[in-house]
Amino acid sequence: MLEIREVKNKRDKKRFIKFPIWLYKDCPYFVPALYMDEDSEFDPKQNGAFAYAECKMWIALRDGKVVGRAAGVLNKAYNEKMNVKQMRFTRFDFVDDAEVVDALFAKVVEYAKECGMNEIIGPIGFSDLDKQGLVIEGFEEEDMYVTPYNYPYYVTHFERLGLTKKVDWVEFQITIPEQMNERLDRLANMAIERYGYKVLRFKKITDIKPYITEALQILNEAFAKLFGVVWLSDKQLIDFSKLIMLVGNPDYVSVVQNKEGKIIGYSFMAPSISKAVRESKGKLFPCGIFRIFRDLKKSKTLDFYSIGVKPEYQNKGVNAILLREGLAGAIKNGMKFAETGPELETNIEVQSQWKAFEHRNHKRRRCYTLPLQ
Repeated sequence: MLEIREVKNKRDKKRFIKFPIWLYKDCPYFVPALYMDEDSEFDPKQNGAFAYAECKMWIALRDGKVVGRAAGVLNKAYNEKMNVKQMRFTRFDFVDDAEVVDALFAKVVEYAKECGMNEIIGPIGFSDLDKQGLVIEGFEEEDMYVTPYNYPYYVTHFERLGLTKKVDWVEFQITIPEQMNERLDRLANMAIERYGYKVLRFKKITDIKPYITEALQILNEAFAKLFGVVWLSDKQLIDFSKLIMLVGNPDYVSVVQNKEGKIIGYSFMAPSISKAVRESKGKLFPCGIFRIFRDLKKSKTLDFYSIGVKPEYQNKGVNAILLREGLAGAIKNGMKFAETGPELETNIEVQSQWKAFEHRNHKRRRCYTLPLQ
């Protein structure tokens, strides 16, 4: 017998968070979220997104065993910003069973109607810092720590539910060259000379502390017009800065100032920790933290976490400087590949940057939509 239970206690929340570990236990491409991160993500006292959002979570049980999960997110700030009535869904994971899928999705629909919404979209989380998109291409590619993975059968069930494409994100793997790209280096130097930019480089990760608050404020400005993006709260930016301090490497953190000394762009990249998190099954302790530090030293893949440029300085060479700085660090440390992470398929301006490198579009993710009657 199938039971759909709303998550209202610690025990069920733990089962909700740990379900993907069991579901993907034999999948070499899946990378779990750290348990402590997921626990915080769905805690109103810890996740700053709850200042403008609310959420319900469910687990599906058959004979006492968890066989699926789902969460509905009402992002009131985004709905007000875009003048829409959308209910988001996220963490929608399930065994290959139509009864389970239908019963969980019915709860999302029910929640949406209770809130007066007329559209369901997803998978998409609380904010742009959250995991988003269903993999529809690239099932045999290793996932990044900051992105979700899913089995191919998810696509079949989503389409059976009547969900259709809202937007797609694409991801690229870039081969790191052995030498600096001459054109990129030239563009970066020209921008510095023409506009009087100053590039801040750091010897140790703690050196960025005096600049990190100002730099991350750019994140809100740079991505404000993109799909699904809402202004991040101060607490969310603080939490993101903690991630930078945990996995950051000064070779891959760059800040650009204008001639007045104001920060106009930043980049945060880091060696991939996917292998460490997968081996640790989402647990930071007792061994997970040591595996993460191992990967931060030995991984040959560089993950692009976030690159932001103030809108008025976009197309003025700042991106070229930030990429040049990151590439210099990658070459210095013998990196082989870089992962861009999800980019909207319509964001041709960003994607054009990869033409200077050997690259491949190896993943595609989709946000689906379902209008409600």
